[in-house]
Amino acid sequence: MVPDLTPIFAQYEKLRALVDQAFAQVGQKYPDCMACHVGCSDCCHALFDVPLVEAMYINRAFRQKFDYGPERSALLERASKIDRQLAKIKKNLFREYKSSQDADNVLHEAAEMRMPCPLLDENNQCILYDARPITCRAYGVPTSIAGQGHVCGLSGFSQGGQYPTLRLDSIQAALNDMSLAIERAVHSRFDKLHEVLMPVSMALLTSFDDTFLGIGPARPERS
Repeated sequence: MVPDLTPIFAQYEKLRALVDQAFAQVGQKYPDCMACHVGCSDCCHALFDVPLVEAMYINRAFRQKFDYGPERSALLERASKIDRQLAKIKKNLFREYKSSQDADNVLHEAAEMRMPCPLLDENNQCILYDARPITCRAYGVPTSIAGQGHVCGLSGFSQGGQYPTLRLDSIQAALNDMSLAIERAVHSRFDKLHEVLMPVSMALLTSFDDTFLGIGPARPERS
């Protein structure tokens, strides 16, 4: 049985609040550079994965808001369709990497690809806005990861400019620690559970039950 993970989710919410605060501070200091507004969905078409703690948090928020009914079914059907498309994209990118061994080029190509998030509605708004991932919350202000700076192409921030910058490496490290805390809290038999990464579509579709989390002994294989 999955134990109560509320304390870990509370830690995640605190980290999320810090990111929101940093985002607001940059917006207040550089209002003319900010392009974020209601109806802009540029970040909602980016390809990225979320760590275990975020995937489970989003899944819980989705189930709480859409417990049953036709809207839930339609959203899951859309998520399934998008997830199949993402699987094909990732397969092709991996094949390209295996043939070229040019990781930088493949990563750049992946960054240029666009796919709508299954949580994006017909009005270009997020149906789980309050529970959106940290990647979405940080998009729009200057960020850096692995020593590389990034700015939203729609914003007025110039690449390489001197701005307050969100350091995503430390944020990702904190998220990894929270995912590891989940692995330990459920006493998972999977020692790499905390390294799980998945797109939002898969986070919606996944049942984070005993089987997925590796709780309890493994079931014997049928002969």
